[in-house]
Amino acid sequence: MLTYKQAGVDIEEGYKSVKLIKDYASRTLSQYVLNGLGSFAGMVELPEGYKKPVLVSGTDGVGTKLDIAFKTKKYDTVGIDCVAMCVNDILCHGAKPLFFLDYLACGKLEAEVAADLVKGVSEGCLQGDCSLIGGETAEMPGFYSEGEYDLAGFAVGVVDKDKIINGSNIEEGNVLIGIASSGIHSNGFSLVRKIFSDLDEEFEGKPVWQTLIEPTKIYVKPVMRVLESYDIKGMAHITGGGFIENVPRMFGEGSFTAVIKKNSYPLPSIFQEIINRGVEKDHMYNTFNMGIGFVLAVDSKDKDAVLELLISQGERAYDIGYVRAGGEGVCLE
Repeated sequence: MLTYKQAGVDIEEGYKSVKLIKDYASRTLSQYVLNGLGSFAGMVELPEGYKKPVLVSGTDGVGTKLDIAFKTKKYDTVGIDCVAMCVNDILCHGAKPLFFLDYLACGKLEAEVAADLVKGVSEGCLQGDCSLIGGETAEMPGFYSEGEYDLAGFAVGVVDKDKIINGSNIEEGNVLIGIASSGIHSNGFSLVRKIFSDLDEEFEGKPVWQTLIEPTKIYVKPVMRVLESYDIKGMAHITGGGFIENVPRMFGEGSFTAVIKKNSYPLPSIFQEIINRGVEKDHMYNTFNMGIGFVLAVDSKDKDAVLELLISQGERAYDIGYVRAGGEGVCLE
């Protein structure tokens, strides 16, 4: 008799995976989650205090950074990247993340590997102050190669309708504050993998893969603190497309130019190394975050106070430029 296991799907391994994953998910559950893992759907009630609550959602994946995890068998951090890519995006509109769901697909399920991947998702949810309320693990033999996984996720947050940040309040003369990234984050890895073909080569005293796999920084907690006290005009998460594509997205329908002062903050050494290996510097700003993972537009009178608040929370934050009239997108100086 032909069985599902003979076709490539091991149900028992799936049960083992779910048991391991439940422990990680349970750490993240807030008081607003109404049920645990195992139901057909997750249920979350809206927190009190919102007059006209608006749900804000975002979805993304880890991308080809996963290849670094496969080759080094370091699986417990890329889940942080998955959460970060989603919660940092919805944060740009002033939304506090509420919950997260993940999607994990593979050719052959290994329970311990799946648990490590979700361990990272759990850690990302803790950093992003949201609950991991469910997900899907899909074993798809013949579709994915054995040993390879894909990881994506979906986040939902909430913001009062009159506090939505959409760029409509941005004005000429607003200051751009940049918060440092933790490294390359989770974009540009198709290029990175070509540049660093030997993951074990030494970079600053350790194998380069350890620098490359550093997880994406999650900005939720420090930025939410800023939003409690200051009027933030616009925000941008610097992901794929770098400064060039992402900073203008904070302007909404406004016709402005973001002037970025390239020498206003220290360039991380990993980006300088990529430049040294042949990538044009201007192209870098259209591909990578170049050391700044999140940008806020603030009134000039609030600049020093916002910087001080971010720095007091342990962030490396800088005055990186300003807003001027004109629809030029980004001007690098």
